[in-house]
Amino acid sequence: MLILGISAFYHDSAAALVEDGRIVAAAQEERFTRKKHDAGFPANAVRFCLEYGGTTLNELDAIVFYDKPLLKFERLLETYYAFAPRGLRSFLMAMPIWMKDKLFLKRLLRDELKKLGYDSKKPVKLLFPEHHLSHAASAFYPSAFEKAAILTIDGVGEWATASIGLGEGSTITVLKELHFPHSLGLLYSAFTYFLGFRVNSGEYKLMGLAPYGDPHSPEVDRYVDLIKTKLVEIKDDGSLWLDQNYFDYATGLRMVHEKKWETLFGFPKRKPEDELKPAHCNLGLAIQRVTEEVVITMAREAQRLTHTENLVLAGGVALNCVANGKLQKSGIFKRIFIQPAAGDAGGALGAALAAYYVYFGKERNIDDNDDALCGSYLGPTFSDLEVELMAKKYKAVYSYYDDFGNLTDDIAQLLANENVVGWVQGRMEFGPRALGARSILGDPRSAGMQKKLNLKIKYRESFRPFAPAVLAEDCGQYFNYDGISPYMLLVHPVRENRRKPLPAEYDGLSLREKLYFQRSDLPSITHIDFSARIQTVHRETNLRFWQLIDAFKKRTGCAVLINTSFNVRGEPIVNTPDDAYRCFMRTEMDYLVLGNYIFDKKYQPAWPEKTEWKSEFGLD
Repeated sequence: MLILGISAFYHDSAAALVEDGRIVAAAQEERFTRKKHDAGFPANAVRFCLEYGGTTLNELDAIVFYDKPLLKFERLLETYYAFAPRGLRSFLMAMPIWMKDKLFLKRLLRDELKKLGYDSKKPVKLLFPEHHLSHAASAFYPSAFEKAAILTIDGVGEWATASIGLGEGSTITVLKELHFPHSLGLLYSAFTYFLGFRVNSGEYKLMGLAPYGDPHSPEVDRYVDLIKTKLVEIKDDGSLWLDQNYFDYATGLRMVHEKKWETLFGFPKRKPEDELKPAHCNLGLAIQRVTEEVVITMAREAQRLTHTENLVLAGGVALNCVANGKLQKSGIFKRIFIQPAAGDAGGALGAALAAYYVYFGKERNIDDNDDALCGSYLGPTFSDLEVELMAKKYKAVYSYYDDFGNLTDDIAQLLANENVVGWVQGRMEFGPRALGARSILGDPRSAGMQKKLNLKIKYRESFRPFAPAVLAEDCGQYFNYDGISPYMLLVHPVRENRRKPLPAEYDGLSLREKLYFQRSDLPSITHIDFSARIQTVHRETNLRFWQLIDAFKKRTGCAVLINTSFNVRGEPIVNTPDDAYRCFMRTEMDYLVLGNYIFDKKYQPAWPEKTEWKSEFGLD
């Protein structure tokens, strides 16, 4: 049985193909169009999934869209009615789009599918599960758990903004839902907006900014108190009530009423690219603390309702890896699985799986030892011929290695000499994290590597941390965690014996002064609070990346590399060899590895394009 899942028309469009319950392929549309968070119909992603699966649209048993548009339209109308006369301008802007396209989504989907060869005379079943069921299915069905509590938290689907469910075998039962406009995801996005980052893409920046707040400052405690007394009431079960007098997202064109927030917190909305001041950092820390409290409280309620020892997480808030680490450390659940494509892109996969198990009622086969996501390496791959054709196109100079072991030895030495390496191998990752297939790598022992990567390679804000990729079997030697974290979705502390003491005046230093203080013997992956967003690398799911880190360990004694996504700021992660070479040449990266081919920057011809990347990719 072949089922295609699709998410589209909001942000992070994607497609996924499932055959007899097995995940065949999944990819985000942005990787093909080069438009970050592309919301359009995922024609390229659909085409890839079908080609990889060796099938056509007319051979499918079902095509599944990740939410119910009519239910979402009902929420829209009821919300505008409830808040009237507020929101008239927003209503007048939204209605033409709904009346033209979104309200007639079946027709729109069929029209788009026809362009890809769909024969409407032989209609395939078209299904529409609810948004949070798609999230729940994306996390539970690929997990290694026969039974688990399911927690989904995001901005909003149709009505639901969070849900607690129980997964058993092939069934999912929704036990509790939180409804719009009360939403943890939208609350966090409101602070993302107020602190000068872009909603639906900058939330991870806010999470990275939070540790720069002073944990001992009474200002942080005051901000937490203001959030919990003025903006949001947190119930005993983790549900929320948000005072809509302070927010504008329900019917307006902005997230918050800026003047009210300015009065409440004592400073105006930060403009993008403005200097980050202590108050911004302290407010970021405050909302992160509130978020962690809510997530943990919701998890306790999920455990109370389900009495299980396993938890699965999905929805955009599940990408808050700091909260995930705190949740894991809390011990509420024995085992936790987090969907790596936890946001809307993962809804495409969840929709397909929900159709297979819920609608068609199929039995589930479970691997008790591993999840079914294949390390999240579900996207396109490339051939040697594609690399060589790309090299001819740009007159690029390369070396080819017949022996991959020799290649990893040489790259390990280049990394140990503080070179920055673009690393492209095999199938592309599904989800927002580069996991060693489309990565930029560096030496975490280098004190200057974080600054170099941020300012000369990624061209992004200097405060942004980098994640360590560590051999799974060696994780406990570097971090206060000896479990697995294959999807870079857990934050845990660097071991105490690797830390360096902070000076007495540390809390009073500026953000920039704090940033470049060496906090451990792995300074470029140790965040300001001694934490790290860990990726454990496993032989079973990414042998080539494991071999490279192992070669680096043999050469240096260090089983850790810096792993960041292969892109510049505002650009989607690279997909093809062509994407990778262009990004390589536009930055100060030193080497590019494509499969068994190595490109040394020193020997490449001058880059012919005059256009800078900033004119092609908008800042995120």
